[in-house]
Amino acid sequence: MLTYIVPFIVLILIVVFIHEYGHYYFAKKYGVGVTDFSIGFGKEIFGWNDKSGTRWKICWIPLGGYVKFFGDRNVYSQADHDEIIKKYSKEEQDKLFTLKPLYQRALIVFGGPLANFILALVIFFSIYTFIGKDFTPAVINEVQKNSPAMVGGLKEGDVILEIDNNEVQSIMDVSKYIMMSTADVIDFKVKRSYDELILKIKPDLVEGEDNLGNKINKRMVGIKLGAYNDQVNHVKLGPAQSILHAFNEVYYVSVSSLKYIGGMIVGKADTSQLGGPIRIAKISGQVADIGLLAFISMMAYISISLGLVNLFPIPMLDGGHLMFYAFEKVLGRPLSQKTQEGFFRIGMFLLISLMFFTTFNDLKDLGLFR
Repeated sequence: MLTYIVPFIVLILIVVFIHEYGHYYFAKKYGVGVTDFSIGFGKEIFGWNDKSGTRWKICWIPLGGYVKFFGDRNVYSQADHDEIIKKYSKEEQDKLFTLKPLYQRALIVFGGPLANFILALVIFFSIYTFIGKDFTPAVINEVQKNSPAMVGGLKEGDVILEIDNNEVQSIMDVSKYIMMSTADVIDFKVKRSYDELILKIKPDLVEGEDNLGNKINKRMVGIKLGAYNDQVNHVKLGPAQSILHAFNEVYYVSVSSLKYIGGMIVGKADTSQLGGPIRIAKISGQVADIGLLAFISMMAYISISLGLVNLFPIPMLDGGHLMFYAFEKVLGRPLSQKTQEGFFRIGMFLLISLMFFTTFNDLKDLGLFR
């Protein structure tokens, strides 16, 4: 268990700290008072007060964190401004989040997800600059008999150029693009001799294992790949190329994740792959056994996921608060306190439902349910 728990706690501490620091940074920038900066929930394990009066603390339940603002009742969007003004002096009012201009409140809320995306960019940039990126062209060495690839027209010797309009820059891209696709038919653009062809392949969904040995439903087309001319092309990139490829990776993961979630909603994507903290803990332990580079790479992907999920327009999440601000901008006033509380109840129900669903998937993955 320690091999799972320790890497998981390290992962969560870093990713959640970065997220909450994004909120904290913009709050301090715009003069909002911050009373608490907490990593984890529940009872405090240890902490300290800084010069501005903020309590920095680590708590027992390592499943998130929060930044609490001066005068805040854990609700970012409040409409009772007249009541608030009566309760606080002019000096105290200057530190209140709810009295700040709309654009400042929006930036403070958006700062958390933004920090997660920046963390992912920094990780990818560092890897591409100091470790390198693979650019080995993917050539098909074998097409399995009667496989979707054979039926669709793929042949031995074809060089895969694109999958669903995503440029294939290395062998590793092929499995990634196939797995992340939610379409019934995948478009393969290949180079065959001097011709470029677009072939439509309908993958099979089969039970299998990922590279870590976890059971998953895999989309298989029936090909075996090799390096073009048996030459591996792994190169360290300059700063400009590194940042460009880092942006491309963050963009691809974000868009693909949204498409996958959309596919789950309409019933086209596999919902059994949606996991929660238990699965993240399991995979983080497995990845940590592979090495530090793999663990840091996983941290980047988890950071993107955290930033993306928090932008969903669900009350209780950052995106829900941004949704309230959009209403406030359009209406010229905040939504009533009663309306906001109704939205928060809906958001709580959705989040609890999602928590139960992902926990069930996690326990099923551990073999406790069938």
